[in-house]
Amino acid sequence: MSEPARTALFRMPMALRWRDLDAFNHVNNSTFLTFLEEARIRWFESLQREWLNDTMMPLLAAVQLNYRAPIPYPADVEVSLFADRAGNTSVTIGHRIESPDGATLYADGHVVMVWIDPSTGRPIPLPDAVREMANAASAP
Repeated sequence: MSEPARTALFRMPMALRWRDLDAFNHVNNSTFLTFLEEARIRWFESLQREWLNDTMMPLLAAVQLNYRAPIPYPADVEVSLFADRAGNTSVTIGHRIESPDGATLYADGHVVMVWIDPSTGRPIPLPDAVREMANAASAP
């Protein structure tokens, strides 16, 4: 059974670079994480509200990544992010890496981001911009 369609809170096209490849001439598995990181940072910046400063910063707490198919070179991909859950101090962000036409799923899964006070290393409430966007995107 396929998963129900979700509305992406952010989509980002990416062109592969030669340096992304491994000895088998496809994208190295660790590079998938770099693609996801870049998409998350671009999403946070697109909020045009504060999500990072001297008193708050996101910390990657968990990653779940299913490798579904190798990404060949040359190719373009699209990274999609989804709001899976917004908690008090964390947000679970679903992700998919696909071909631009959506015909090939290369990877999917989710990450958990926790906001902390960098001076103490302790969790703090999610920034309003992140919470509002995640709640709006996950609403039915």
